Amino acid sequence: MAISNPYQKYQQNSIVTASPEQLTLMLYDGAIKFMNMAKLYMEEKNIQETHNSIMRAQDIINELNITLNMNYGISKNLRSLYTYILEKLIDANLKKDYSILDEVISLVEDLRDTWKEAMQKNRIESVQENSQVRI
Repeated sequence: MAISNPYQKYQQNSIVTASPEQLTLMLYDGAIKFMNMAKLYMEEKNIQETHNSIMRAQDIINELNITLNMNYGISKNLRSLYTYILEKLIDANLKKDYSILDEVISLVEDLRDTWKEAMQKNRIESVQENSQVRI
């Protein structure tokens, strides 16, 4: 099926051409977006769309969890955090609890911001290494 919407084409292209680091950032952003949508649907008392949005956020967090490279020490901590987030999302979905979503959004925003900082630091270090004169 061909994509006719220019925005969808752009979005699809940005996903296909993204680095693994950028994809991780996109996943964090997507999870945050769906959790915020769930809050809006909760306010509207739209149970089905609240559920759907939380499920999409869960799918994203689960993807982040299962793709962790466990060769790095931090991965064990991230796995525990992702498991906690998934449990809280299930709880928020069952109880339709706005405050639980706020807590989880804050956690994922912190993860996203930290990831973004690490990407920027890595990019700066790469540029510095490549610009050094080699004798």
